[in-house]
Amino acid sequence: MATGGVSVIIRARDEAAALTRCLSSLEGQRGLDEPAELIVVDGGSRDGTVAVARRHGARIIAVAPGPYSFGGALNLGAAEAHGAVLVALSAHALPPDESWLARLSAPLAADPRVACACGDAYGPDGEPLTVPIDQDEALARRRPEWGYSNAAGGFRAELWRERGFRADLGACEDKEWALHWLARGYVCHVDPSLRVAHDHTHDPLRAIYRRAHREAAAYADFLGPCRSTGAALLREWWSDRRWYDSAARARLSPRRTARLLGAHAGRRA
Repeated sequence: MATGGVSVIIRARDEAAALTRCLSSLEGQRGLDEPAELIVVDGGSRDGTVAVARRHGARIIAVAPGPYSFGGALNLGAAEAHGAVLVALSAHALPPDESWLARLSAPLAADPRVACACGDAYGPDGEPLTVPIDQDEALARRRPEWGYSNAAGGFRAELWRERGFRADLGACEDKEWALHWLARGYVCHVDPSLRVAHDHTHDPLRAIYRRAHREAAAYADFLGPCRSTGAALLREWWSDRRWYDSAARARLSPRRTARLLGAHAGRRA
């Protein structure tokens, strides 16, 4: 049961170097009433990741052999956490400064309507985000791919205890969980100052395609099927330049093309 404070749940697998930097950054966090509880959920590492976690005093939870899911791993960590605010963090997501945890937990402490909080450099329409936004259900349904992220986000332990993350989803368990609570009157606080260094845009094209495919299939699961035609794919490729400073740059990006093709295939699966 949560007793107050902040618990950070870090998912890791063979990420010893990244986890060293992540845990060192978390140990230097200031502005909290007490040091954050550190929990590492390990997915069978063989590179010294567990030794790194042990050296930094983190509690270690091993994922049982078998199919892995992001939601399932986070549920394991959350079940062992004592904080009133739980923070999900990927091992390779590095907090930007020493007050990040305090800023992340502040909106959850200040406003009972806030179910979760995270950072983003861009707003829901792909333009640079300069001021915080409280995302509600209407905004989430308009742009379901934007909003709360378990790569680096905080959420209320009391809400998680009522309803955990869906372990059966291959991706987007964070968006599904947030939408559940937004539909019940809560909001997600998105603040550009909470953004962490966590970028998959330069992954290999095959990885980008597969990620987009998993995410599109997950959205179809909890939002309902979305008819995707070749004509719709072509229109999106031609006209939607979100996160790009020009339409030409967007159209010529092979990574964007891989993402669009993966999403198209995932919707049709």
